Amino acid sequence: MPPPTTEQLPQIGAIDMLSPHAATQALLDGQMAALDAVRSALPTLADASETMAATIRTGNSLIYIAAGSSGLMALADGCELPGTFGIPPSSIQIHMAGGIPTDASMPGNTEDDTQAAELATQNIKKGDTAIVISASGSTPFAVTAAKSAKAKGATVIAIANNPASPLLKIADMPICLQTPPEAIAGSTRLGAGTAQKAALNMLSSMMGIRLGHVYQGQMVNVVADNAKLVQRATGIITNIAGVPSEIAKTALHDSNGNTKQAILVASGCSAQEAKNLLLAHDGQLGPCLQSITSNKDAIV
Repeated sequence: MPPPTTEQLPQIGAIDMLSPHAATQALLDGQMAALDAVRSALPTLADASETMAATIRTGNSLIYIAAGSSGLMALADGCELPGTFGIPPSSIQIHMAGGIPTDASMPGNTEDDTQAAELATQNIKKGDTAIVISASGSTPFAVTAAKSAKAKGATVIAIANNPASPLLKIADMPICLQTPPEAIAGSTRLGAGTAQKAALNMLSSMMGIRLGHVYQGQMVNVVADNAKLVQRATGIITNIAGVPSEIAKTALHDSNGNTKQAILVASGCSAQEAKNLLLAHDGQLGPCLQSITSNKDAIV
């Protein structure tokens, strides 16, 4: 029997023989079923997110490696981490078979290029974490990269949609998203891709939480580098510090756009004191705010 995610025929029959309404419903049902497949991976996702957080805390790198549709999922996740959580771009690498496309061309033969996979992993070192993704779990580019990364001492988190696949067997932290057969056989950009995107979002979001970049459900390490995000950061400072928006804006300006620091400045610190507090408390905003409150109480 062919691998269920990649080649098995859909259980719904030939989707092109359905009415447009029924076909659309079948596509949605496939997406929903794929998302449900993430549920069984929740414990490993939680553990893997801590591994990712530890990697960033120690100044090491996250390396996303994948081909085709899985590569696009990796690209979307990795590229959003600096803006959302303030992760330094220098701490993130994204390697996609054939390179990151600048147009709509993604040649299929690049996923078989094991030499390129070796090249992509040449600078990986102990302490890094490689996040390797492949729907089939047998893509040569992904499998070779995982083997190489592991040999260099990196922790390998692998995401695949077929159980017992080679990629999952190599990984230190295997995440199997056993999605059902695709509505269009073999089109892993559908259900498999949706499950991968959800899993990656959860991994990186939990990493941000563990790093202290989320406080009271808000992105307190957001990089405010456009008008919309300055407004968002100002709102976050206003909510957490309990100050008017004008004071929040001034604090953000005095903190050079660093939202966490601005929250502390708006709460009564100098910019330097805010930096020192965050350093002392590993970037965790809660203990910093508690320290300010304790100092105020002591003075009173």
